[in-house]
Amino acid sequence: MITVDDALKHLFSLVTPLNSETVPLKDAAGRVLAADAVARRDQPPFAASAMDGYAVSGPAAHPGAQFDVIGEAAAGHGFAGHVRAGQAVRIFTGAPVPEGADRVVIQEDVTRDGDRITLGDNLGDNTHIRPVGADFKTGDRITAPRVLRPADIALLASMNIGAVTVSRKPQVALISTGDELVMPGEDPGPDQIIASNTFGLKAMLDGIGAQARILPIARDTRASLEAAFDLARDADLVITIGGASVGDHDLVGDVTESLGVKRAFYKVRMRPGKPLMAGRMGDAVMIGLPGNPVSAMVCGHVFVIPVIRAMLGLGAQRSSRLTARLAHDLPAGGPREHYMRAQVDGGAITPASRQDSALLSVLADANALMIRPADDGPRKAGEMIEYLAV
Repeated sequence: MITVDDALKHLFSLVTPLNSETVPLKDAAGRVLAADAVARRDQPPFAASAMDGYAVSGPAAHPGAQFDVIGEAAAGHGFAGHVRAGQAVRIFTGAPVPEGADRVVIQEDVTRDGDRITLGDNLGDNTHIRPVGADFKTGDRITAPRVLRPADIALLASMNIGAVTVSRKPQVALISTGDELVMPGEDPGPDQIIASNTFGLKAMLDGIGAQARILPIARDTRASLEAAFDLARDADLVITIGGASVGDHDLVGDVTESLGVKRAFYKVRMRPGKPLMAGRMGDAVMIGLPGNPVSAMVCGHVFVIPVIRAMLGLGAQRSSRLTARLAHDLPAGGPREHYMRAQVDGGAITPASRQDSALLSVLADANALMIRPADDGPRKAGEMIEYLAV
């Protein structure tokens, strides 16, 4: 068996970042920016008022000073004239500051009588003007790679960028294997169960920028498995669930080897998820996950998510680990790195009392996978321990 870190190194060696494509900005949320985006304008593109008030010449703005109002400036409708001594322009937030003015006196500090204003006694020093390019300037960049969040999309729009270059979405083929499986909504026989793993993995992978599709269940025959792999021939990543162990009905290893897959590793020193295999299948990466539902989902977090991120150009790194303090004492751990279903609440982490890899309800109630290193010694309440958020 190899360690989790060694398995990840093998997996990353199989991955090549995908090429890029250009998409409209409206479709770019959640995509990975693959090339720097360059601002096409200054923001603001002119000196703009930060408040509603009156634009005047700064040196003349002192308590009790009076000005004649000669016009108005609003957002989208600037004042075309020049502000001279003793003159003011009524101005609103976002409007261009007219020529000759270099201060906005907020309306709360002004008394107006017809077209004449008088400044109040407590003006302060703030000019209430946003200078040209205060937010960003022409040529400023949003650097790649990065996952585009809503705030990034708003910034790109403000930069007058209508389309962006993003990494192509990894195409993932998900293949559940086994005569015991039927699809959700079907009527299982007395010896059958529902195929849940592919649905959980699809939700996981679609949520991080991949495009996963669920293929028909591959039965425990070579012909059925070969047909499933044929349907997956255009994928960037092929994931099988189940059939990767060494039982009489576990055929994935043999069939993939006959299809030219050179296995990079088999079996990982972890719990759950020991029977894990990987290799290349033509141009695609192939990962064989264990069939137990929790094992498959845990391996998704530990191995598949980092592979997808590497394909998207986000780097070859393991999933981000957080830390929390133990809520209670723990006995010594086992010989394999253990990803325990757990709850983090208020900075404290509590592992679930049941850790059976077949119990999806326990995983659904968890918000963390608490990580105990291989051969971990006893732990005391209050000690810090790493976990993955799920």
